[in-house]
Amino acid sequence: MKLLAISDTYIPAEVMAAGLASLEELGVEVEVRSWEHGTLVELQRANLAIEQGGPGAVALPPALIEGVGEFEVVVVQFAPLGRTVLERASRLKAIGVLRGGTENVDVAGATERGVAVLNTPGRLARAVAECTVGLMLTEIRNLARGHARLMGGQWDRAFPNSEDIPELYRRTVGLVGYGAVGRLVARYLEAFGCRILTYDPYLEGDPAPAIRSDLATLLVESDVVSLHARLSAETQHLIGAGELGRMKPTAILVNTARSGLIDEAALIEALAERQIMGAALDVFDREPLPPDHPFLRLDNVTLTPHLAGSTRDGFRNSPVLMAGHLARLLRGERPLPVVNGVQPRL
Repeated sequence: MKLLAISDTYIPAEVMAAGLASLEELGVEVEVRSWEHGTLVELQRANLAIEQGGPGAVALPPALIEGVGEFEVVVVQFAPLGRTVLERASRLKAIGVLRGGTENVDVAGATERGVAVLNTPGRLARAVAECTVGLMLTEIRNLARGHARLMGGQWDRAFPNSEDIPELYRRTVGLVGYGAVGRLVARYLEAFGCRILTYDPYLEGDPAPAIRSDLATLLVESDVVSLHARLSAETQHLIGAGELGRMKPTAILVNTARSGLIDEAALIEALAERQIMGAALDVFDREPLPPDHPFLRLDNVTLTPHLAGSTRDGFRNSPVLMAGHLARLLRGERPLPVVNGVQPRL
C-alpha cells in the first residue's frame, strides 16, 4: 500500500517521514513531498485563504500531486485537497488531516467517492489551552501593555481597567465550545479557583469541572468569555453585537479558535465604546493584520499573530498520532477519528 504525505513549513519533510515511519512495518510505502513556502507568514496567508474560500481557493504545485492516482492514502496538514485532486486520486481510500479542522479537504467530494477523512483531534490542544490562559492573564493584568511601555521608557501603571483589575480566583469564566481545548482550559482554570461555565450544544456526558450553561446565561455571568468552538455555518459570527451587549462591562473576550466566530466590526465598536473591558485575540479575518487595522488603534486589546498552537511539541507529534490512527485502521480496530462517516477499508 502506498501513502503520500505532503509536508509544509510547520511540519517539515524529515519530521513527517519520522512520524509516519512506524507504518512501514505494516507494509506501507511512505513517500513525502514538500509544499514549500518562503516564510511561515506565507503559509498562514494560504491557510487563511483556504479556510475562508475552501480547498479550491489555493492550487498545489503540479509536482506535488503528480501520480496521485497511485496512492491509497494521502496525509496532509495544511495542503489543500480539492475536487480536482480527488478526481485524479483514483485509488484513494483514506485522507489523514494532521489537525482537528478539515477545511483544506473537499470532504463532500471525498464522501461521494467513498473516501474516509480522518482528522487528528486534540493534537495542538495543550498548546492552545496554555496560550489561552496566558492571554487571559495578559489582558486582565496588563502584562503586554506594561512591557511595551517600559520598553518605550515609560513607568506608567494607568490602564483602561486600572479601577477594576481582578484576580481569576472566584471569577466566572465562560467557555464557548468544550472539545479537547476547552476541557484542558477548564482543568487549568480549576487550579486558579475559577467558577467555569460552558456552552456547547454537542456536549455529551459530565462537563466537570465546568457547569453546563446556555449561551445567554454564560455571556451575562462570565468575567471572561473564551471561544473554543469550531467554525461552521452555524457558528459564523456566533458573537455579534447582541452577544457583546449581554456581557459585563468589566468582562473580557478571548479568541484562540477561529476569527469567524466573532463579528469583528461589532467587537471593534464594543471595545472602542467600552461596552466590554477588553479582548485578547490570536486570530483575525485578515492575516497578517494590516498596519491600518482598527484593532491596532485600541488600547484595551492584547493581540498575537496566530501563534497559540505553534509549539514544537504539538507539530512534531501530529504525524505520530496519525500513524497510530492509520495503524489501527490497517488492523481493523475501532473507533477511528473519521469525520465524514465513511468507514475506510484498506
